[in-house]
Amino acid sequence: MTAMPLPPRVRVQQADFDLAAEQRALLDGLPQAGAVVSFVGAVRGASAGEPLVAMTLEHYPGMTESAIEAMVVQALARFDILAVRVVHRVGRLQPAEQIVGVWAAAAHRGPAFQACEFLIDYLKTRAPFWKKEHRAGSDHWVEPRVADEAAAARWDVPPAPECP
Repeated sequence: MTAMPLPPRVRVQQADFDLAAEQRALLDGLPQAGAVVSFVGAVRGASAGEPLVAMTLEHYPGMTESAIEAMVVQALARFDILAVRVVHRVGRLQPAEQIVGVWAAAAHRGPAFQACEFLIDYLKTRAPFWKKEHRAGSDHWVEPRVADEAAAARWDVPPAPECP
């Protein structure tokens, strides 16, 4: 008898996603999960003080999913979590549309919050996506913000050992 393959933990897609369905899929078969933390990112309606018409996200299929999966593996090893799910959209998106969803399940809330924050900090700064903002009359590629880089850099420090 062949085991059924596990659903993917990481998806990159053009289509929108259903928050409740993603959370149900994450928790399927995890009765020990006492906490689920989620983050949903949306397209802002303005950038640099100007209204945003749309944003286009590009990626290199296969490479992007592999890079995000490597960070999921790191989160699972680093935090006391049970499962993770990441859905990231690509293509042309309008203001207020969902871009990314990250879910982390754990027995307790602390590790779930940490894992979710760790993953979104990575996605904002190091995941291989290219973002172009479209404003009235101009387009430009988005660079990571200094604040986002600082948030991600704090995870480069090994966690402190727990006190007995």
